[in-house]
Amino acid sequence: MSGGQTGADRAGLDVGLTLDLPIGGWCPQGRRVEDGPIPDGYLLVETAERNYQTRTQRNVEDSDGTLILNLGKLDGGTAFTVKSARQIGKPCLVVALEEGIEPATLREWLEAAVLNIAGPRESKRPGMYDAACRCLASLFG
Repeated sequence: MSGGQTGADRAGLDVGLTLDLPIGGWCPQGRRVEDGPIPDGYLLVETAERNYQTRTQRNVEDSDGTLILNLGKLDGGTAFTVKSARQIGKPCLVVALEEGIEPATLREWLEAAVLNIAGPRESKRPGMYDAACRCLASLFG
């Protein structure tokens, strides 16, 4: 699952499609993200609201756990995702990609049946999409 925003969200969807994994999630009404409407090829359901917070909360609620792939300071919508997961008691793992990861360590955590992938958008953290793709491909590929 993801909300389809550029960066980590979109990387989760693209890696899922490449590896023939089921994808989905909630996106804001109008399929809006920072680079325009989310392409129809991403099987996302629109919320009744246009705000990003509703989309984030629905993806956290409807998943078994949230994997946050991050670069730099945890802020904005990414910090809101962590807060949402903690408020409702859902598992949430934050991975600082600039510190490197050990795929074997993450695989143990990734036993969730439905995983929400989240993190900063590309405009806030240039290179986020590529870093998240590499991370996810190493985990699931």
